[in-house]
Amino acid sequence: MTDDFFLQSLVNGNNKGISKIYELIYPKIKNYILKRDGSEDDAKDIMQKALIQLSVRAQDKSFKISSSFEGYFMTICKNLWIREVKKSKLKVTNAKVIDLVSDDMDIAMSIHEQKKWELFKEKLSKVSDNCRELLMLVFKKTSYKKIADLKNYASENTVKQRIFKCKAKLKEAIQADRRYMDLKYF
Repeated sequence: MTDDFFLQSLVNGNNKGISKIYELIYPKIKNYILKRDGSEDDAKDIMQKALIQLSVRAQDKSFKISSSFEGYFMTICKNLWIREVKKSKLKVTNAKVIDLVSDDMDIAMSIHEQKKWELFKEKLSKVSDNCRELLMLVFKKTSYKKIADLKNYASENTVKQRIFKCKAKLKEAIQADRRYMDLKYF
C-alpha cells in the first residue's frame, strides 16, 4: 500500500484504505495522546478530525504530500492535540456553557496551521545545512554552551550571533514567499 493509495482512499471514501490507515496509524496516535494526559476517546476524536481535515485538503487536485503519508498524518494529529490541550485550558467548567467554536471553524483553523507548518518546514529545508543544524538544536532547547561545544564555536556569544543570523535568514525566506501574506492574516 502506497502513500498515494491512502490519500486516494480518503478522497474516494474507500473503506478498505481508511481501515488500513486506522490499523497502521491509530495505535501510534493513541500512544502519543495517552502519554500526554489524553484518553482513548481523545485519540479517537483526534483521529477523526485529522481524517476529515486531510480529506478536505486532498480534494484539491494540486495538493501533494512531500513526506510520507504517515509522517504527515502524525503531524496533523499532533497539531490537533496541541490545539485541543490549549482549548481545554481556556474552557470554563460549567455544564451550561456552550462551545462557540464550530467544527467547521476548527477544521479551517487546523488546515491553516498545517499550511503554516508546511511553509516553515519547506523554508527550513532550504537554509544552509549549518543553519538548519543550529536551528534544530535550538528547537530542541539545547543550551548555547552545549551547542558551542558540539559545533566547536569559540563561545556562547558566537552561537547566539550565528543563531540570530540563521533565524533572520529563515524569517526572510518565509516572508518572501507569496503564501506568507495569505497565511498571516487568517
